[in-house]
Amino acid sequence: MAADGDEPELLDLFRSSGALLEGHFRLSSGLHSGHYLQCARLLMDPARAERVCQALAVRLRAALPDLHVAAVVSPALGGVVLGHELARQLGCLAMFVERVEGRFAFRRGFALEPGMPVLLAEDVVTTGLSSRECLACIEAAGGRPVAAACLINRSGGRAELGVPLVALATLDLPNYAADQLPPALAALPVTKPGSRPEPAR
Repeated sequence: MAADGDEPELLDLFRSSGALLEGHFRLSSGLHSGHYLQCARLLMDPARAERVCQALAVRLRAALPDLHVAAVVSPALGGVVLGHELARQLGCLAMFVERVEGRFAFRRGFALEPGMPVLLAEDVVTTGLSSRECLACIEAAGGRPVAAACLINRSGGRAELGVPLVALATLDLPNYAADQLPPALAALPVTKPGSRPEPAR
């Protein structure tokens, strides 16, 4: 992959690894889409994970030349592999947060030193809601979020996190509320391929 994070090349990697899915999907945000980015498929090859995270690290350093982080924190489950490999590329610690009773929390002995500069790593950012929840968890644990990084920003660059967000690729994939589905999408059976449990109904 080109060091500058060539977006067409990244999308080709998603397609060739079976990570770019088409159909009718309910995203973790609750929105519906005709496309789903299954990053676990992309990252299951360690050499490919190294390649994309190296490109993301290069893009981070170019976009934020004064960036210094002591830890990369990612949300389980989807961000764990990405966060670990990105931390290796940046030469810092890797930790992850997990949902406990619906809220992100540090477990497994993970802890942040007061004021520790932290980079949030996500696989895909859609609305930015879960990213903001993760950033709030980092702050509550005493860390200092300084930036966020993701493979794909599918909000078209509209997601606001409160810290700089650097993406390897930015896409504008349409998302729909459940009561505003286009007829062609509504005609397809819906699936929820993400790792977050379905909300209680």
